[in-house]
Amino acid sequence: MKRFEELDWRRTPMGELTLRRRWDPTVNTEVYEIKLDDEFLMSSLFTSAEEEIAHRALAALPGTDLDIAVGGLGLGYTAQAVLASDRVRSLLVIDTLSEVIDWHQRGLIPAGEQLAADTRCTLRHGDFFALNHSPAGLDSDQPGRQFHAIVVDIDHSPRHLLDPAHADFYTPGGLQRLATHLHPGGVFTLWSNDPPDEEFTTHLQHDFIDVCADVVTFDNPLQQRSATATVYLAKTPVP
Repeated sequence: MKRFEELDWRRTPMGELTLRRRWDPTVNTEVYEIKLDDEFLMSSLFTSAEEEIAHRALAALPGTDLDIAVGGLGLGYTAQAVLASDRVRSLLVIDTLSEVIDWHQRGLIPAGEQLAADTRCTLRHGDFFALNHSPAGLDSDQPGRQFHAIVVDIDHSPRHLLDPAHADFYTPGGLQRLATHLHPGGVFTLWSNDPPDEEFTTHLQHDFIDVCADVVTFDNPLQQRSATATVYLAKTPVP
């Protein structure tokens, strides 16, 4: 087995995108990583928070036949966590990087085979933030479509953005538009690598209820210590 392999490299409008696989002797396992320029977007070593935003969204929803949208595909862990529930009727995953979708479809990423085989799952190339701003909404095939949950894992945090153009999403106006894409009683969850942001939580309270920002603790085997992330959760009011 190779200790290190660059599976693909692409130049994108956002920067140089790299998919690599390496054997990590510290944890005795194969690790997949996605990098954008010098920043790590995703590592298969750390998936707890990405899965938790899906688990918490579903736990906050009653009933079955749930329609879920995920902003950000990455290594597919959030999408897999959504599809693990038989209460989910459909999953729309939106990613601005067609290259990442291509990696899944070609089987370069382990989750790709499962996502491709699940008929409930649609991988859609698109700018999640632009679609949120659009009156037609997140699903270009069904204008005006609403979801029971929208789960977002794209930027590092509401303040640490991959692209300055994303900033509007985290304002009261951007969150107000997001709420219109949810059913009444729908759930929004967001992953953040930073501690809870009081200003962002306040913004959420303009159009959502039951707003919370919970710190999730997970193991960091490389540094032999615990690490943390934040999961935001908010619901749309029921008239």
